[in-house]
Amino acid sequence: MEIKKATTYREQAEKIEQRGCCIENVDDAIRCLETINYYRLSAYFLPFRKQDGSYNAGTSFSRIVQIYEFDRLLRRSLFSALEEIEISMRARLAYFHAHKYGPTGYLIESNFSLSHKHQRFLETFNREVEHSSNVLFVKHHQDCYDGVFPIWVAVELFSFGMLSYFYADLVLADQKLFACQYYKTIPKNLKSWLRCTTDLRNICAHYGRLYYRIFSAIPANIEEVEEKDNRSLWAAFLAVRNLYPNPKKWNEEFLPSIKELFEKYSSAIQLEHISFPEDWAEKAVAKEE
Repeated sequence: MEIKKATTYREQAEKIEQRGCCIENVDDAIRCLETINYYRLSAYFLPFRKQDGSYNAGTSFSRIVQIYEFDRLLRRSLFSALEEIEISMRARLAYFHAHKYGPTGYLIESNFSLSHKHQRFLETFNREVEHSSNVLFVKHHQDCYDGVFPIWVAVELFSFGMLSYFYADLVLADQKLFACQYYKTIPKNLKSWLRCTTDLRNICAHYGRLYYRIFSAIPANIEEVEEKDNRSLWAAFLAVRNLYPNPKKWNEEFLPSIKELFEKYSSAIQLEHISFPEDWAEKAVAKEE
């Protein structure tokens, strides 16, 4: 297939109109296309696109821009929640592992399950050390401790993905104890929630689209999610809820802010596009101890 030719902003706007989208103000649309890549914005037309490539009657450019803005703000809020999840996971894993295996027990292969690829783990960690060689705490441990990092320091160099794999590679007894102690669940569930939120975190970090997206990871055993929706944003949202370290804060601060966002853009978004049920705000409440 031949690569398409580059088009001007006006030509892009004309193409959108030709496909059946109503553009209320062409100049405003062009200004929008100057700051949001046409190819990026075109993904938000997917729920309104017919098989022949044209758009459903009544599709407006202003609505697409509103959906885009909703997605941007939702992504920002979720990324903030994921930050809290990642930092708490670092703290909990470091504390758990240090008190069972000592400050440098993570460097000993026998402290992990048989499926653990220890050499690969060490190589990944050493790359992170190298990439962060100018960071103050890294320089301090290289200069003063011969480059040996206790687990509570090492985790500060772990990516979300490394944290997920680190937990999954613990011996089963440790997986069970950690999952029960901190998340009141079993390893199968916790591992799936971590995989799901790792994917979500990477999407958010790269400003990827959340609206009308099919996710790759399936969070296990979330009763509020129907099987047909297990790869939806709704499923991923509840995985975030289950891992969020402060249920009270989730219920009193985070959830109300998300509800306010949904209300603000209620005329543009459709809940079925993200598989959120009508009573999502009630179903998304976290259990407080």
